[in-house]
Amino acid sequence: MQPIIAISNLAKTYASGLTALHGVDLEIKRGEIFALLGPNGAGKTTLISILCGLVTPTSGSATVDGHDIIRDYRAARAKIGLVPQELHTDMFETVWDTVCFSRGLFGLPPDPTHIEKVLRDLSLWDKRKDKIMLLSGGMKRRVLIAKALAHEPRVLFLDEPTAGVDVELRRDMWALIRQLRDAGVTIILTTHYIAEAEEMADRVGVIHKGALVLVEEKSALMKQLGKKELMLHLQEPLATIPPGLAEWSLELNAAGTELRLTFQAGEEQSCIPALLRRIGELGIEFRDLNTRQSSLEEIFVDLVSERQ
Repeated sequence: MQPIIAISNLAKTYASGLTALHGVDLEIKRGEIFALLGPNGAGKTTLISILCGLVTPTSGSATVDGHDIIRDYRAARAKIGLVPQELHTDMFETVWDTVCFSRGLFGLPPDPTHIEKVLRDLSLWDKRKDKIMLLSGGMKRRVLIAKALAHEPRVLFLDEPTAGVDVELRRDMWALIRQLRDAGVTIILTTHYIAEAEEMADRVGVIHKGALVLVEEKSALMKQLGKKELMLHLQEPLATIPPGLAEWSLELNAAGTELRLTFQAGEEQSCIPALLRRIGELGIEFRDLNTRQSSLEEIFVDLVSERQ
């Protein structure tokens, strides 16, 4: 199936000499949730701005649903809904009027039924007659999403969508994003909240200093790069790690009551049974054990640190 977004050798150097993107190649599948991770200044917003026609690339090309973002700008842009980081909208307009106006900007006829559905899905229906200036910060962010969905886009860019919102609203927005994906909308999400990517994304891309350093299925990324820990809580403290356990890279806590083994995901079948047998042979008793897999945040930090 043809990707809904195809990016080839996309680069951007600003007049100041800053190179924000270095030859980015990326394909985004239809109907997926793609999380783009990276620290501040990595190039996330520049990439989104280029695809949305807000910034002109220095070189390279990109298409949205088959439409070239430069040669066929209007058709490409009509496929896209953009929810920016900044809370900017006409504060003196009502919720209903500003969302309807956004639909009209794309040359579409009025569709009160669609606008009502969008507002209800975002829990904005009861606020439809309120001026935006009277809304809370979380509600204003919902209005931005409603405006982005007013013209029924097939691709939705969410640039740090839950920055500064409370946990309850963040969960509501996660649920909405899943509903949109189920309805066939492709979601591209940039976020500093790695938990969002871990919770929702199908695939993850990591961008650092303008270069896309990794693109991978989330589950495969966790398996390939994730580390696991086995923690043994001992019955009696040990003064040191016995020589008989030297072949494993074990750590003993300061109190001598916990042994920790760190290993790569997928190695548990080969290392854990042998370790537990040897511990039994040495007469070391433990009262409990547990395992923990590294989070996507830890993987991200490791990847970026390697490229500093």
